[in-house]
Amino acid sequence: MQRKAAGVVDRGRLEICCTLRGTGGSNPSLSAEYEEMFVERNSNGKRAIVIGATSGIGREVTKKLLSEGWRLGIAGRREKELSELQNLAPNQIAFQTLDVTHTDAPECLRQLISQTGGMDLFFLASGIGHQNVALESDIEMQIVATNVEGFTRIAIAAFHYFKEQKHGHIAVISSIAGTKGLGVAPAYSATKRFQNTYIEALAQLAHIEQVNIHFTDIRPGFVATALLNDSKNYPLLMSPERVATHIIRALNRRKRVVVIDIRYAILVFFWKLIPRWLWVRMRIKN
Repeated sequence: MQRKAAGVVDRGRLEICCTLRGTGGSNPSLSAEYEEMFVERNSNGKRAIVIGATSGIGREVTKKLLSEGWRLGIAGRREKELSELQNLAPNQIAFQTLDVTHTDAPECLRQLISQTGGMDLFFLASGIGHQNVALESDIEMQIVATNVEGFTRIAIAAFHYFKEQKHGHIAVISSIAGTKGLGVAPAYSATKRFQNTYIEALAQLAHIEQVNIHFTDIRPGFVATALLNDSKNYPLLMSPERVATHIIRALNRRKRVVVIDIRYAILVFFWKLIPRWLWVRMRIKN
């Protein structure tokens, strides 16, 4: 099934919603390596949906899940990148353009789940962030629209699906930035704290309603993705491939919260010890 995309350009971002591509068909660029790994390992019918699969951490996690034998439904805003990922194993990957800031995102998700044959893992990697010392309103509100409104919209849809199914696993990428308010990135740090708290609330709600849903809140430090492509010098920078390896390990162990990596885990531990009166006086920037 395929629906025609409706595309608009808004402040330099290409927004394309709800275009679905099914699996199947031959493709000369099919990776024999990925196909062979899938045939060998996909005996348990595991199915994952990855939102934000077109770049960075989401893309690397997609490739690692594929190598572990998952059947995948991948989504993001950029159709070209989604198609390239599908070419790794056309018979095991369905893709759909989806923007979490659009109101039709839950319906797009339901269509992708159907095309994938179900969902056991929901992995949310979409998000935006900017330093904004000038506190420009447009920048702050764009971050809120994606990291709070969009995040909540798509997380609710995943929760309802798993509640009806009576089991599932919701994993989201937040950030160590949610540990404390960061003056150089007010909306980013605040929205990441929101994500931490919202997933915690959903975990409690699942327990109250006695639904077998697992939750994983993934909090990486600085990762070399397009999000940090601003010529600044970020310390302890990690590659997306390295972070994805940590994420797969955490997903397999169904860890509730994981800080990536150990260096950032130590940093976060000491951050939490800093009293509020001292924190607001610290000049944290890069």
